[in-house]
Amino acid sequence: MIPDFDLSAHNTLALGAYSRLGVSITELGMVADVLAASAAQGLALRILGGGSNVVLAPEFDGITAVMAIRGRRIVETNARGVLVEAAAGETWHDLVAWTVGQGLGGIENLALIPGTVGAAPVQNIGAYGVEVADVLESLVAYDRVTGAARTFLREECAFAYRDSLFKHEPDRYVVLSLRLLLPTPWVPNQNFAGLADIAGDVTPHALMDRVVALRNSKLPDWRVTPNAGSFFQNPIVSAAEAEPVLAEFPAAPAFPQADGRLKLSAGWLIEKSGLKGFRLGPVGMSERHALVLVNYGGAVAGDVRALAEHVKQTVRERFGVQLHEEPVFC
Repeated sequence: MIPDFDLSAHNTLALGAYSRLGVSITELGMVADVLAASAAQGLALRILGGGSNVVLAPEFDGITAVMAIRGRRIVETNARGVLVEAAAGETWHDLVAWTVGQGLGGIENLALIPGTVGAAPVQNIGAYGVEVADVLESLVAYDRVTGAARTFLREECAFAYRDSLFKHEPDRYVVLSLRLLLPTPWVPNQNFAGLADIAGDVTPHALMDRVVALRNSKLPDWRVTPNAGSFFQNPIVSAAEAEPVLAEFPAAPAFPQADGRLKLSAGWLIEKSGLKGFRLGPVGMSERHALVLVNYGGAVAGDVRALAEHVKQTVRERFGVQLHEEPVFC
């Protein structure tokens, strides 16, 4: 255990933060050991992946364990596709690039999403028309209540838009590994603006490259301008709630959902509320993409919270729509 563990390099917002104790989990057996140490010392335990979906408080009076278990492999090929397994500490984009390098398609639309493999199902990450739930076959998670590892099939994970069972029980399960079923034959998903006009053969590699180019053209690089990616979820609202927005802006992005509701664009709502490029102290909404909250230097969690509340209030007053943050304040 490392005392006064500096977390500034363990969150993509680069917020100044410290934990009373810190440790990197590099082997499966360390999960139970860290939990035992937490209980023995009477300290709270917090587990981080890549720190891309958190807003860390300046001080945490407990143990912060960084998930760093590595490993990836092809398990088998069957009639439904190729089964790939990856450990929770693998970097998500590295896994995407590796599968594409193996000639496998299925998660190329999720390229360049920051964070780790273990965090992917918790948030049910998604981009360019694909979610991790679309390809997840199963996952293994350590149950802090029973003290044993458990396998969850996809249907047991309660996946929804940016949601899962694990998001609702964050202090119970620690994701250890995933198994993804990548389909054969592969059919490219190009049902998103900017993906349909790829020249030449559309391969997993070509589609990944286009997604990377699109993300780089729109989103600031967190390694240069610290950020947590999309800071607010796209709100899913009733037709009645969407009606005033569409009455004023008939061409506003609005995507019908299976239950009759509509998914609106949080970025569009923020921009139309005049907040693209808006700054509040050391933080602001990016000038490149209104959905991205960035740290211009020296910010702490309180600065992020103040801006998030200002954005939510402004959008609510302008459009009557309530936004919700994607990152977790902890």
